Amino acid sequence: MFEFTRRDFLRVLLGAGVILSPWPWGALAYSKIEGAAELVVSKGTSAFTITEAAIRALGGMKRFISRGDVVVVKPNMSWDRVPEQAANTNPEVVAAVVRLSLEAGAKEVKVFDNTCEDPRRCYVRSGIMEAAKKAGGKVVYMDERRFRKMDIRGEALRSWEVYQEAVEADKVINIPILKHHSLARLTMGMKNWMGLIGGNRSRLHWHLDQAIVDLAAFFKPSLVVLDAVRVLMASGPQGGSLKYVKRLNTVVVGVDQVAVDAWGAKLFGLPPEEIHYIKLAYQRGLGRMDLEKSKIKEVKGDS
Repeated sequence: MFEFTRRDFLRVLLGAGVILSPWPWGALAYSKIEGAAELVVSKGTSAFTITEAAIRALGGMKRFISRGDVVVVKPNMSWDRVPEQAANTNPEVVAAVVRLSLEAGAKEVKVFDNTCEDPRRCYVRSGIMEAAKKAGGKVVYMDERRFRKMDIRGEALRSWEVYQEAVEADKVINIPILKHHSLARLTMGMKNWMGLIGGNRSRLHWHLDQAIVDLAAFFKPSLVVLDAVRVLMASGPQGGSLKYVKRLNTVVVGVDQVAVDAWGAKLFGLPPEEIHYIKLAYQRGLGRMDLEKSKIKEVKGDS
């Protein structure tokens, strides 16, 4: 019997030019485990190993990925920089997420980003293309023809061009890097959603914090994996000089994107409430900023 799946339904709507409303990925993306940690902080010298350990401590990837899922993995690979410069997500963190998703039964894992510089150079120089492919992922360049105007229903963004394949996917895993940002102060998970939209993104800089929150309300991740292995402490988001890079050898995972970003701010040495978009997202009810109320588990990934 023919099964009309969610992906089929979305393709029909998008093909007909329907402007889509926010899709509640977060509400359907994972099964809750009584007493399980809400955030896991994993530390160690191997980026791949600490990522595996963090996801395992959160309940394992099968908690988030079902057999047959088409999964989008969204790293930050916006810049023509090598991993040591900490401008893009650590490739080994991406590789671990791709491999674990496939082992959990994902049908396909797609990896892409709307880069700020030439994607042919960013994909390669970041090391993400090679690492994700070796792990079994499908690394693709984003196609301008695949952006569709969608209903964001935000306070700053009413509608915007969103990448169709991100909306059609069964699950979306957000894998940002923690780093300094000249306008937003820090870029982490919620800011990373800008890599799934098109159009003139520089227009959003006039109301950047609110636009970040609007996108966070639209893109509800199945899982957030924050890379704080190498952290760009200044000269972000592009960086360049190794003198601004600090090794923290840390990965933070969780479902609550506000809480993950709040923990990232603490790792950077800033109170979460000083990052305006974190405070706005908390006030909007998108997640927790008050981490003392969260169940946090710390693990040693190399042990």
